[in-house]
Amino acid sequence: MSSHGHAVTDAILDTLKRASSGLKDAGVKFALAGGCAAYARGAAPSLHDVDFVITEHDVPAALDALRKIGFGTAKPPEDWLVKAYDEGRLVDLIFRISDHPITDELLDRAEPMKASAVIVPVLQATDLVISWLLPLSEHACDYGALLAQVRALREQVDWPRVAAVVSDSPYAITFITLLERLGVLSEPVKPMGDALWP
Repeated sequence: MSSHGHAVTDAILDTLKRASSGLKDAGVKFALAGGCAAYARGAAPSLHDVDFVITEHDVPAALDALRKIGFGTAKPPEDWLVKAYDEGRLVDLIFRISDHPITDELLDRAEPMKASAVIVPVLQATDLVISWLLPLSEHACDYGALLAQVRALREQVDWPRVAAVVSDSPYAITFITLLERLGVLSEPVKPMGDALWP
């Protein structure tokens, strides 16, 4: 990674540390998602922003907590997230993924892990992969970006559960077939388990 790349990564990780401390201090329940969660789980750093998942109920408290520690906040037109800014670095607070509201159950499954020298709840690997696959569509279908992250996490993931949850999405199922054909997954995946998510 270039020295500029290191600087960007360090700055994002510092924002992660500040934001997670602010949310913890305010008693807001959250879990780390996106590229930072993949990084905490052993994937290579590909960090452009910080993604947290929270329940919609906690959105006002989360925004208030981040404002109190100096973050700017914004409610974008999208109806599934709100945004906070730390000197231009973006924090997404996501409360819905592809029409699936974030639930306490999902947050309860998150696992405490080390990210940027702090322990934060990180989405379970299976939930993290589901959160990436469900939004795939003809307008957002970048398999290349997903491939490296999923390859790093593959042994932590319950693939039959992923397949059950995303079975209605041709884009997600095609990605699982791609993983099989590339040998990322050692055997074909059969959907199993409860298709309800989160």
